[in-house]
Amino acid sequence: MKIRAAVLRQSPVLPPFSTSRPLSIEELDLDPPGHEEVLVRIAAAGLCHSDLSVINGDRPRPMPMALGHEASGVVEAVGPGVHDLAPGDHVVMSFVPSCGHCLPCAEGRPALCLPGAEANGKGVLLSGERRLVCDEVPVNHHLGISGFATHAVVSRHSAIRIDRDLPLTEAALFGCAVLTGVGAVVNTCGVRPGQSVAVVGLGGVGLAAVLGALASGAERVVAIDLAPEKLEVARQLGATDVFLASEEGVIDKIRETTSGGVDHALEMAGSTRAFDLAYRITRRGGTTATAGLANPVSQFAIPAVSLVAEERRVLGSYLGGCVPSRDIPRFIGLYRRGKLAVDRLLSSTGRLEEINEAFDLLHEGKVIRHVITFD
Repeated sequence: MKIRAAVLRQSPVLPPFSTSRPLSIEELDLDPPGHEEVLVRIAAAGLCHSDLSVINGDRPRPMPMALGHEASGVVEAVGPGVHDLAPGDHVVMSFVPSCGHCLPCAEGRPALCLPGAEANGKGVLLSGERRLVCDEVPVNHHLGISGFATHAVVSRHSAIRIDRDLPLTEAALFGCAVLTGVGAVVNTCGVRPGQSVAVVGLGGVGLAAVLGALASGAERVVAIDLAPEKLEVARQLGATDVFLASEEGVIDKIRETTSGGVDHALEMAGSTRAFDLAYRITRRGGTTATAGLANPVSQFAIPAVSLVAEERRVLGSYLGGCVPSRDIPRFIGLYRRGKLAVDRLLSSTGRLEEINEAFDLLHEGKVIRHVITFD
């Protein structure tokens, strides 16, 4: 079938994207779903820094590639071997397809699925196939989804069924921002009621982490960013303290405000400077976690003695350590009960044809989540 998709043909491409135009809206051929695959009509797809990092070269990927990984939609057809999804089902996509059989999957850690990671790195689906073609030349899939398109074929293991009464524009945010941010709080860090949490970097994932900390019963939630307007959003969401990251002496001020540092500090900016700040505001015996994807060549030095003498923990968090089939419905339930104000992360919506201009807004920090809508 013929579809329209946003295709990236070279990387890196520098901003302003309204001028450099890294993404072209092209007509592609989409093959039917194969074994354990589904055809999804995309309803909404959010712009994320993980997409931006492919455009600017921070995350090298095979080209050409149809971008987009935070998406929701409606199943239109299922391939052989799919028995638990049917046309008409509403789904949210997970950007790590899990095979269910490798060691990480067997340990209940599908975010670390070995075949899933290999497929994502190669730009193919979990089956090893590419279903996108342009003029008889294969086009690579982005994280098994390629959601900036009118339709997508994805692995059955990338699609999580949700209730049909949840607006699909809001549902898309659960596929990355909420999974990663809230998951890092509840799964990776295991925040308990009464503890203190700091979040460094207040994009969509970081503000979702703020919401997750509040939902977990954290007594103190500290929000830190370079943009004053994002600090105001965090305050409106319920953060108890906000700090401008560029403020002189900010580390000492945070440590003083939190009586020696926070129990959990989460870095969500993909920056080694942000991670250094997060580590320095973590108390003795506390946890510093990162879900920010820094450039692969970035390095971070930790004082080795502090790990031992202060019993510090440093953790990475990918996909928020989530089991998507378990956590997406659970987080949606919290949203419906008023515990996660996910709808307040949605800054704006727009058409596929406006995607380059929308990436400028994301790059400049002017939106939390901009969502491309198709319905």
